[in-house]
Amino acid sequence: MALCSSHSSIKALLFVFGILCLLAKPTLSTSRKALDHAKPARLGFRVALRHIDHGSNFTKLERVQRGIKRGRNRLQRLNAMVLASGSGSYEVESKVQPGNGEFLMDVAIGTPPNPFWAIMDTGSDLIWTQCKPCEQCFDQSTPIFDPQESSTFSTLSCSSPLCEALPSSTCEEGCQYMYTYGDYSSTQGILATETFTFGSGSGSNKVSVPSIGFGCGEDNEGNGFDQGAGLVGLGRGPLSLVSQLDEPKFSYCLTSIDGTKTSSLLMGSLAEANSSLSTSENEATKIITTPLAQNPSRPSFYYLTLEGISVGSTQLPIKEDTFSLNEDGSGGLIIDSGTTITYLEQSAFDQVKKEFTSQMNLPLDDSGSAGLDLCFKMPKDTSNLQVPKLVFHFKEADLELPSENYIIGDTNLGILCLAMGSSKGMSIFGNVQQQNMMVKISKLTEI
Repeated sequence: MALCSSHSSIKALLFVFGILCLLAKPTLSTSRKALDHAKPARLGFRVALRHIDHGSNFTKLERVQRGIKRGRNRLQRLNAMVLASGSGSYEVESKVQPGNGEFLMDVAIGTPPNPFWAIMDTGSDLIWTQCKPCEQCFDQSTPIFDPQESSTFSTLSCSSPLCEALPSSTCEEGCQYMYTYGDYSSTQGILATETFTFGSGSGSNKVSVPSIGFGCGEDNEGNGFDQGAGLVGLGRGPLSLVSQLDEPKFSYCLTSIDGTKTSSLLMGSLAEANSSLSTSENEATKIITTPLAQNPSRPSFYYLTLEGISVGSTQLPIKEDTFSLNEDGSGGLIIDSGTTITYLEQSAFDQVKKEFTSQMNLPLDDSGSAGLDLCFKMPKDTSNLQVPKLVFHFKEADLELPSENYIIGDTNLGILCLAMGSSKGMSIFGNVQQQNMMVKISKLTEI
């Protein structure tokens, strides 16, 4: 269901999340000050995205497996951070961010513009790229940014609001930052401002935005930055691109991870337009809206209120508080571009697994070859194969997913697998479940 494609002739789905607190002051007292730079009055631009395995010969299942492997520490680290923030050790754990994303943004930095691919991550805030001179840098496909060759580069002082918003910084010839991710990758360098250019093509398709705060990384370690030259955080904190642009709306459409089309990220005024779905006169746009929740322990994350799950015609008897946010900040469910599959709290996943096993009516595959919790042996004749529908009952919104967003088949292995897993504590709505729908995030609850 290529709902992002202008050539699609099927129903289009727009999933709208109301960020009720996006521009409200989070726990950091400097958050509003960090948004005080002058920006274009009605900024709007489109950024090309591509999956990090785009153009490879991997099957869809292999791409999912690689994504799970890349992010194996992400969920564990997310839970550890939230629990630590509620137990008095927030100052230590706050230095660790969720980890690296699965989609890359087409961005350029500096004057003249220096193009590079950056990881898109809705689960973290800092924008950064590798900079010369590099004490420790990983390989990247584009030239490393040289601040001395840009006429618009400027370092930030330690008293600047963005420096004060960092989880960890020191003052030595400017604001020195240290940012560590969930897979123990890290970036370290100086916080600065620079002109960023977004959009593809030339002329009116490109938008240049001055004075964006970013990390100029001179010591960058780890193997979690596959094919990217840095990262663009789209979280709710003051350091993120969303907050710095002072544009409370963005949307994205992630095409199938095994497809050939690039995905899109829309910012500002473009994110408001329903026309961005490129629907034809034969298509119907179905809009589903649900408000976002706020977790004071982790104010940067986008939390959804999940009230239940249905498999086929059966609404599972999941306890009412299974996905609730707890007083200590644990629990809840976030939507995240950087996690491949959806992870559900263990008791809920067990019920989903049990119901799929019953309704699929296929022999189980217990070889473990896929690395997923539930797989079935693929029948020789798949023409009459029926997959139970899967519905997530969010607050005020029921989201029925296309079957390709949760069942993945591999003819070489002869298996069909449920692209979901279990967790303890926090749950995550992953990018496989988000593919081929327009996800709009806005402070507005209606459009």
